[in-house]
Order: sequence, then C-alpha cells, then structure tokens
Amino acid sequence: MVMDMGRDAEQGVVELAYEPVVGDFLGALKERNRLRKRGWVRSWAVGLLAFAFVLNGALSVAGRDKPDWVVLIWLPLALVLLLLTPRLQARAFLKLAVRNGTYRATVTDAGLTMATDNSTTSVKWAAQPRYRETGDAFYTYSDDKNASCFTVLPKRGLAAPADTDRLREILDRHLTRV
Repeated sequence: MVMDMGRDAEQGVVELAYEPVVGDFLGALKERNRLRKRGWVRSWAVGLLAFAFVLNGALSVAGRDKPDWVVLIWLPLALVLLLLTPRLQARAFLKLAVRNGTYRATVTDAGLTMATDNSTTSVKWAAQPRYRETGDAFYTYSDDKNASCFTVLPKRGLAAPADTDRLREILDRHLTRV
C-alpha cells in the first residue's frame, strides 16, 4: 500500500485569511446568547418591556389611567439599549481586531492557530470544545457557562467552497456541535 503523505497530511488542514467585519462579532455574540443559560433573559426582558410600554400607552389612550411619563420615556430607551447592545459590543470588538490587520487561521486536528500582523495564538480543542455554524461562519466557544471565550472562523476566508466541508469535518471530529 502506497500513501501520499503530503496529500493525507493536507486533508487535515484548513486555512482561512480574512479581514474582520462587524458581522463576524455580531454573529458570534448572537450565537453565544443562544448558548448561555441566561441568554433567554434578554429576550424575555425585551418582550416584557415592550408589553409594559404598549399596556401603559393603551390604558392612557383609553382614559383609564393618567399617562406615566417616566414609563413612556424610559421604557423605549431601555428597549433601544437592549436591542443595540450586541451591535455596540461587536463594534468594540471590531475596533480591537482591526488594529491587528489580516487574520490568518490554520485549523488542524491539534487545534487552531490564529496569526495576525502583530500576534500568533494557538488554541487546543480542549479550550473551546463547542462550536456553532451559521450561513456566514463557524464559531468555537469555551465550555464555561457564559461562553466567555470564542473564535470566529468566517466562511468568506476560505480559499475554496470545498474547504467549508473539510473545516466542518475537522470541527465535528474534535468539538461538540451545539
């Protein structure tokens, strides 16, 4: 039996190169909220604040109650802040990431290595044992209850469409899809 070691070794490696954008971090934060045990609290808070605002307005219009101006002013502000928080956080992450230039990620069976113009970081699979896939990217997460550490692997950074399947195979072998 003859094995081409170059070809077989290459099948377990996927490389990405990309410039970070807000959508990368926004997607990671949204998916992280779905993983977190407290992620549902934010969704319920938005719903409850919207309901309280509508109820207060409806009672005021119907004449059953005097308008509570504090509620009519602060509830919409709280709603806007809750809805904008992920985007504001993503923009903050982007400001930090842009300073590093182009990101080059190498994903292997041992883990992933992220190299930028200023630094190189290696992450073994045990440090981020979970991942999620969306239409735009793969996101790896730490297994603590807040998923405080994550890595973004945008699909636009792959050299060929076939690399998406290869990357998914590597992640499926070593991580838990959540």
